[in-house]
Amino acid sequence: MASPAAEASKPHVVLIPYPAQGHVTPFLRLAKALHARSFHVTFVHTEYNHARLLRSRGAAAVAGADGLRFETIPDGLPPPAPPELDATQDTWAICEATRRTGPGHVRELLERLGRRAGDPPVSCVVADGAMGFAVHVAKEMGIPAYLFFTHSACGLLAYLNFDQLVKRGYVPLKDESCLTNGYLDTRLDWIAGMIAGVRLSDLPTFIRTTDPDDVMLTITIKQSELDAPAADGILLNTFDDLERAALDAIRARLPITITVGPLGPEVSPPSYLPSLTSSLWREDGRCAAWLDSHADAAVVYVNFGSITVMTRAQVGEFARGLAAAGTPFLWVIRPDMVRDAGDGEATPLLPEGFEEEVVASGRGMMVGWCDQEAVLGHRATGGFLSHCGWNSTVESLVAGVPMLCWPFFSEQVTNCRYACEEWGVGVEMARDAGRREVEAAVREVMGVSERAAAARRKAAEWKEEAAAAVAPGGSSQRNLERFFAEIARVKR
Repeated sequence: MASPAAEASKPHVVLIPYPAQGHVTPFLRLAKALHARSFHVTFVHTEYNHARLLRSRGAAAVAGADGLRFETIPDGLPPPAPPELDATQDTWAICEATRRTGPGHVRELLERLGRRAGDPPVSCVVADGAMGFAVHVAKEMGIPAYLFFTHSACGLLAYLNFDQLVKRGYVPLKDESCLTNGYLDTRLDWIAGMIAGVRLSDLPTFIRTTDPDDVMLTITIKQSELDAPAADGILLNTFDDLERAALDAIRARLPITITVGPLGPEVSPPSYLPSLTSSLWREDGRCAAWLDSHADAAVVYVNFGSITVMTRAQVGEFARGLAAAGTPFLWVIRPDMVRDAGDGEATPLLPEGFEEEVVASGRGMMVGWCDQEAVLGHRATGGFLSHCGWNSTVESLVAGVPMLCWPFFSEQVTNCRYACEEWGVGVEMARDAGRREVEAAVREVMGVSERAAAARRKAAEWKEEAAAAVAPGGSSQRNLERFFAEIARVKR
């Protein structure tokens, strides 16, 4: 344990993630990497997520460690009713509320941390790109501030062009018919650095609005036009060889853009402070043993992330498609994933006979949440049916596992296009995919066709590239160490 004097002399970094699972996870990895290099770290949860962690993981998950503390701020939303206590919050509501109320809460927190005896003064703030208001607060207080965008570079590049989409008249949509009449197939050849042939439908779904004052459209433009240029630098959880063209275009506008990914075991080993985990749901511990009982690359892993919601009808279609494909599968169905109750308990979630045919026989396993990196890294996992969230996409590339892509919203559609067309590791499924489309996609990715073999080859190649980026001397490893050295020099 460091002496009080030694602790007080450390550089002090405050991390402020956006309060969603996919953002908290990479931020905690960054926190551990900083702490391992003798930084004093304050990690800021919202009160809502802090309470969720206590329920799912126990007090150890937020107990901190010598030199790593957890703090909380309000999120600006009214307290939820009991049934919603462990549900992912509405994206539109939480973005509006944190942007409106967050600056005052962040200022109060930074002032309080500056007065706390025994702790070093705050020397740097790293805020989520979706919490970009914190940059302005920190800068007003004379504190260097960086933004960590936890999505892809191609996603950030798309967001950086939202203002141009408005100025050029593409957005907002003229009317609701634009969602179905082919307008979203409009090609955009003027976005420098974007994949060839990119369409409106490939850009983050927040553009699909008829309201010029839409909350997410407005906030996203502010994040790109006001917050990002005000930051001392931008961090991205990607690596140069994966998204070079997009990164070049971003750096033309935001020169200090630092690739530090993939933020995984090489940067923050699971053995380092193992009690400090980010999972907002309790993980099912049976997955490893179930996977052990299957052959190499035989299992399809199905997980639509922490935000995707489905109807009971969609769950039923996916269940029938997975059963018909005949491939063993491990399927994560979050407690809050199915939002329409139908007839309540009178309407079963899964088709009649499904559990007897598939689950009881051992060919399928259903869990509420799991250790995704462990599942993807298991020898039995051969394909990943995913919503294409950036953490999931990166973790799939790191594990060398091909993807079946079913994007839900935001820049997931952009990640999907890149996974399928640029990186060669994915097969896209339509948003309205039913049982036949699910069955066909599973058979294609898990089969012996040339396309399946090509996807496996590309996945294996990207696995090597990702490992090289974070290995000693790799591009992301060098960037991360330079970033640490830069913020360590700050004295206040």
